[in-house]
Amino acid sequence: MSTLVGLDLRGRLVVVAGGGPAAARRARALVDDGALLRVVAPALCEDMTDVLTGAPDATWRVGSAEAADLDGAWFVVAATGDDVEDRYVTAWAESARVWCLAGAGPGSPGRGARRAGAASAVAPATTRSGRVQVAVLADDEDHAGAVRDRLAEQLREGRVDLRRPRPDEPSGAHRTATRRGPAAGSVTLVGGGPGATDLLTLRGRRALATADVVVTDRLGPVGVLGELPASVEIIDVGKTPGHHPVPQHEINAILVEQAQRGRTVVRLKGGDPFVYGRGGEEVLACRAAGVAVEVVPGVSSALSVPALAGIPLTHRGTVGAFHVVNGHDGLDVGALAAVRDRTATLVILMGVSMLSEITDQAVAAGADVGTPVAVVESGSTEHQRVTRATLGTLVERAAQVGVRAPAVVVVGDVAAEGLLAPALVPERAP
Repeated sequence: MSTLVGLDLRGRLVVVAGGGPAAARRARALVDDGALLRVVAPALCEDMTDVLTGAPDATWRVGSAEAADLDGAWFVVAATGDDVEDRYVTAWAESARVWCLAGAGPGSPGRGARRAGAASAVAPATTRSGRVQVAVLADDEDHAGAVRDRLAEQLREGRVDLRRPRPDEPSGAHRTATRRGPAAGSVTLVGGGPGATDLLTLRGRRALATADVVVTDRLGPVGVLGELPASVEIIDVGKTPGHHPVPQHEINAILVEQAQRGRTVVRLKGGDPFVYGRGGEEVLACRAAGVAVEVVPGVSSALSVPALAGIPLTHRGTVGAFHVVNGHDGLDVGALAAVRDRTATLVILMGVSMLSEITDQAVAAGADVGTPVAVVESGSTEHQRVTRATLGTLVERAAQVGVRAPAVVVVGDVAAEGLLAPALVPERAP
């Protein structure tokens, strides 16, 4: 087994012997790490040409490798594709006491047990999640790759606590949500999807794995909060003890204040932050305060909830467009035209309390009272329920069954019950 270390090759000369795809894979990784690249090869494949094009300080000497090519190098890669030539390069590196890596690298065919003495350096199987890189070494490279893949799955799913240690914490200390100190904090807006935790994106889960503080609403995948370490502070801005939502300007202030304390803040929202999530306002507040902010898109309830209820927003031969509105604001000109002319499916978010006004608007604009409507409550959760009606019967039907928020309202021919039911094929006469 080899000693596992990390090399800082930034600005240091690295020689890659070989111009084929295997050498290009190694060269690209080295350039990405900031190394000063020297390639020695009779010819270059397209991938290696791209690497050199993107690295203006890199050089290429045309020809086979020679011992003099290693002069001044900190690290050498022997990947010519010729075992004899690779052994020469390895021997020159050994003589010059320069670490040398030989072989095609991860993903190449024929990987297995490493040849003893083949080179002085061994490439681990690696995976990365944000700023964290994990490397695995084993006597058998295939085994190392399999372990790496299992670890990568854990990282992708956000099941590993990736928060940075604070300067005032001893190594291995219990994490607490206290002031981080002078280090800069950040805010990440995470779209959590319609509610089911398995509809939260992998990138969103990774962001939660790095969070010191999670500022959350009452909607979205709140079940994931129970999976976070106990030391992560959770701030619920969806409601107060008096059941009144926290005003948006106060939410903005919370995000900025927490980040300015040096914390990594995740703003967990239902759906997508930029689809009636007021995410743009939060981004502006952070930028105005000089706080680093990024957005992780989410699965919008406008698209996902109808799909989970078996309602396609577009369907060939029925309708080819859809229009999304906020029910609190009523129907705009485009929405009224879509319903009246049946040129687009109308999707209404946050419209349960406005059903009477919305239907009155649509009918007054000339919409057919027989237009199909579907209301999907608590989409993606175990409490999901679909209520079917028409524009003319929607208000009465909703009152009969007790429709409650959160719900997505779909208006248009795609909301008709049985749209996706298979057509019955008549039996053939014997």
